[in-house]
Amino acid sequence: MKQRKLEMLLEEIEGFSDPELELEQYQTPSLLAAEVLHFAYMQGDLDDLVQDLGCGTGILAIGAKVLGARKVVGYDTDPKALELARKNAEKIGVDVEFICSDISEVSERVKTTIMNPPFGARVKGRDRPFLSSALRTSEVIYSIHNRGSLAFIQKFIKPAVITHSYVAKFPIKRTFDFHQKEREVIEVEIYRIAVHA
Repeated sequence: MKQRKLEMLLEEIEGFSDPELELEQYQTPSLLAAEVLHFAYMQGDLDDLVQDLGCGTGILAIGAKVLGARKVVGYDTDPKALELARKNAEKIGVDVEFICSDISEVSERVKTTIMNPPFGARVKGRDRPFLSSALRTSEVIYSIHNRGSLAFIQKFIKPAVITHSYVAKFPIKRTFDFHQKEREVIEVEIYRIAVHA
C-alpha cells in the first residue's frame, strides 16, 4: 500500500473528543503516522507481532495491521481512549487487540514496538517508562520524540542503538485552553532503535 493511500485511510480515524492533559493525549497526525508506519514497513518490521504502547486512538496500531502485521496489540491506561481505538479499528475493518494496562506491566515479547509516547512537556521524563518497556519487550522500536532528544535517547537506550533517525513535522491542533494558536507545527524526531544490534 502506498504511503498516501495509507494516510487517507488513517484520516478516517476519530480523534479524542475530550483529551486528558496529564496523559498528554495528542492525536498522532495521519500524515506523520503514515510516514512512520510506511518507513517501518519498508524496513520489514511490520510482518510479525507489533505493539503500540500508549496507543490512544489506535492510529499506529491500526495502521500496522493495515500494512499486514500478523498480530497487533495496543496498550493504554485510559478506558475511554481504548473504547475509541476499538471503534476506530472496527471502522477501518481490522482486528487489533486493545488492552487496558500500565505500560510497565506489559510483558509479551514482540518483534516491533511503534509508539508516540508523551514528550514530557507536562511532566519531565514521561517518555522514559515507555522506552524502558519497549526495550524490555521488543527487538525493534519506532518512537516519536521532541526534536533535540537524540543525545538523551542514545544514552538512555544503551546498549541498544539508533539505526535511523529523521526529523518530521507534527501539526498540533488547538487542543487545550493554554494553546494560543489554532494549529501549531512542532518538529519531532523519529527513531528506529535496534534493541539487540
